Amino acid sequence: MQSELGEAPEMGNAEKHVVPPASGARPLAMEARGLVKRFQGTLAVDGVDIAIPEGSIYGVLGPNGAGKTTTLRMLLGIIEPDEGFRQVLGHSNPHDIARAIGYLPEERGLYPSMKATDAIGFMGALRGLPIAEGRVRGREMMEQYGLGEAVDRQIRQLSKGMAQTVQLLGTLVHQPRLVVLDEPFSGLDAINQGKLEVLIRDLADKGTTVIFSTHVISHAERLCEGIAIIAGGKVPFSGSVDVARDRIPAQVALETREGEGAWCDAIPDGARHDHKSGGGHFWNFPLPKTGVEPLLKALIEGDAGILSLSIERAGLHDAFVAIAGEAAAAEMERNAAGEDV
Repeated sequence: MQSELGEAPEMGNAEKHVVPPASGARPLAMEARGLVKRFQGTLAVDGVDIAIPEGSIYGVLGPNGAGKTTTLRMLLGIIEPDEGFRQVLGHSNPHDIARAIGYLPEERGLYPSMKATDAIGFMGALRGLPIAEGRVRGREMMEQYGLGEAVDRQIRQLSKGMAQTVQLLGTLVHQPRLVVLDEPFSGLDAINQGKLEVLIRDLADKGTTVIFSTHVISHAERLCEGIAIIAGGKVPFSGSVDVARDRIPAQVALETREGEGAWCDAIPDGARHDHKSGGGHFWNFPLPKTGVEPLLKALIEGDAGILSLSIERAGLHDAFVAIAGEAAAAEMERNAAGEDV
C-alpha cells in the first residue's frame, strides 16, 4: 500500500545518464530508459522507455500480465530494475520525493475496523500529512465526492466501490504532484468510473501529473494526452495518443453523382467502389498522404458531383491492434469482459 515507498538505495550511476528536456519542452515528471526486470530468470520487462510531461494524463495500456504493474513499481522505486535508468520529478531515487507522490496499488487494502475518515487520515500520515489534518481533509473530500453519509462508517460497512473510493481519496489527501494509479477503474461500476474520470481531469487541470494503467482502451482514449503500450514486457509505442492514432490512415467515405472521369485519378488504387441502381457512387479508401484538399480540388474541377464526403480518423483501439497485434488486443478484451461478469 502507501508504505511501499520507503527508504531504498539509489541506482548506482543513474545520475550521469540524465538528459534535460529539449528547449521549450515541458519538464518531465517521469522518465525511464531501458528498464529491465527479471524474476527467477524470467524476463518480465524488457527495455521499457517512457517520457511523461508534467501536468499530463498518461495511460499505460496492455493486457494483464504484460508488465504494467512491474513497470510502475520500478518507476516508483518499490522494486529496483536490473538494468536501465529512471527519473521521477527530477530525482533518480523516487524515495527522495515520496511525499510528492500518491500511489494507488492494484491490490486494494484498508483496515476493516477503521472509520473512513481515519483511513484517509492514516494514508495521508504515511506521506507526512498530520493525521488530524488528514481526517479533516478526508471528510471534506468524501462530502465533495458524494460520500458524506459514510464519513463515520467503518470500512467493513462500505460497499466495494465505496471502499475503493476511500482508498483513492487517501492516495490524494496529501495533495501530491504526481499520482500513479494501477488499474484504478477495475471493480468500479459505470457511475463510479465516470466520477473517477472527472476526478482525474480535475487533478490534471490543477497541474497534477496523473499516470494510470488500464486494459480498457476507452478510458485512455477519453482521458490521455500520452500513452505507453506494453505487450509481452516490451513497449512498442510510447508517445501522444494522436501520434498513435495516426499510425493508421484516416478513412474517407465519398458519395458522388458521377462514376467516372479524370477526377478518378485522385482516388487511390484499391478503393472500394459501390454503385446503387438509380443512386450515387460510393467510394471508401484511406485518406491520401497529400491530404483532403487535392482530392476535393480534383472532384470539384472534374464535376464529380459530390453528394457527401466524410473523413473518419482511426480510433485508439485500431491503433493498439496495429501496434501491439491482434493477440494482445484480444487478450485486453477478455480482461475487460472478465470484469463485467
